[in-house]
Amino acid sequence: MTDSGPAPLPAADRPEAAARLRDALLAASFTADGLLELLGAPAYAALARSETVPALRATRGDTPLETLVRLFLLQQPVPRSRVAAVLPFEEAAEAGWLVRVGADEVAATVDVRPYGGPGGEDWFIVSDLGCAVGGAGGVGQRAEGVVLGVGGASTTLAGITVRTPVAAALDLGTGSGIQALHASRHATRVTATDLNPRALHVTALTLALSGAPAADLREGSLFEPVRDDEKFDLIVSNPPFVISPGARLTYRDGGMGGDDLCRSLVQQAGERLNEGGFAQFLANWQHVAGEDWQDRLRSWVPRGCDAWIVQREVQDVTQYAELWLRDAGDHRGDPAEYQARYDAWLDEFEARKVKAVGFGWITLRRTGSAEPSITVEEWPHPVEQPLGDTVRAHFERLDYLREHDDAALLAHHFRLAGEVVQEQVGLPGAEDPEHVVLRQHRGMRRATKVDTVGAGFAGVCDGTLSAGRILDAIAQLMGEDSVRLRDQTPAQIRLLVEQGFLEPVG
Repeated sequence: MTDSGPAPLPAADRPEAAARLRDALLAASFTADGLLELLGAPAYAALARSETVPALRATRGDTPLETLVRLFLLQQPVPRSRVAAVLPFEEAAEAGWLVRVGADEVAATVDVRPYGGPGGEDWFIVSDLGCAVGGAGGVGQRAEGVVLGVGGASTTLAGITVRTPVAAALDLGTGSGIQALHASRHATRVTATDLNPRALHVTALTLALSGAPAADLREGSLFEPVRDDEKFDLIVSNPPFVISPGARLTYRDGGMGGDDLCRSLVQQAGERLNEGGFAQFLANWQHVAGEDWQDRLRSWVPRGCDAWIVQREVQDVTQYAELWLRDAGDHRGDPAEYQARYDAWLDEFEARKVKAVGFGWITLRRTGSAEPSITVEEWPHPVEQPLGDTVRAHFERLDYLREHDDAALLAHHFRLAGEVVQEQVGLPGAEDPEHVVLRQHRGMRRATKVDTVGAGFAGVCDGTLSAGRILDAIAQLMGEDSVRLRDQTPAQIRLLVEQGFLEPVG
């Protein structure tokens, strides 16, 4: 890649060339597992931090795998004879995957990163040169239309997405095609859109090189390429959500004022979903002075949709501006230009009365309920990915709680979820704990305080007795009025069910 723009891409209409290239890559163990074995954990992890020196040191030999790592992942020229011994050289060069440099060396025209699918698949993510590892790394200064590879945001979205078999899935702002590739495993038909035609080309390459079915690729912004009568069972998007002054970098800047792009995406998704369908996004949102950020997000949720919105991180405006200035490499340029751009970010935030920016996940589900549920919460703590099943179960529990009043709840049977432990907190030597905490070791890894009755109730929930029978037994043991416990405890049971500590049986 040069300052004049991104390099020409391989042909997207040569599936036979991509298939034979894929076979050669697999034969040389150019896979996620093969990389880890060759490089070792430290060098492999360093790649994600844009540090290539350890990987360069680990690939100084002449094995087929070392040749491919240097060629496609580290963008090093490699002797033609070594490449021809590993790949179908003439066909790959004719299709545009390789280019001759110098007298007897060859270079790759794109980054190709091995990527392990959730079912053990060996996939390959194609991106522009310099973008396969570690994110943008300042590449945006050199090429506005650049297509990035796998980053933390991409894998986060892939991990939280509900993976149930569906007829139709939509990937908005597909980029290098990572979400479309995941969707191809469980969707009969995948549609992928992007404002950048180069991204659609790269997505076609990613799918072909990964051995996945082709997607319906459409150019345009957000839902513009989608027909009015089209609906989907799954919509996913890792949009250009960065809140910035202007739209200098298409791979990250939405081009709308403030968080309007994310708001528009969420608000327009509801009418595009089939009943029971999910829409899942990563997003940034403004924390505006004098406004509750949770109320702001609730106002985004379209009619007829349940919503679960999780804020994972908050940065003040200076931290946020510095993060994305570094992302574009502005801190390595002219100091006066850097200061001017920094000022422009702060001017934008000041004009909008923005004091901080939140980042997180938004999940919508189309529901026929007359009273949709909207949950907006802050959860910055570690979680266990993948969370797709956890997200699906959250909405199933919402349905259950809507359909069961307190009387029905007490007649039902429950089971304590797996890997939930009880912690008693109090002063050393005290006869009784100050409070009891239930803690999950899977999924969201939540923790919640419960009283003595709640702890006792959860501890004996094994699905054999109804909730009412358990409360009657607790009342007898504690010398309490069973009628009072039956009246007061359902609220606590509902919370434990909602948060996934208790699972309805049957």
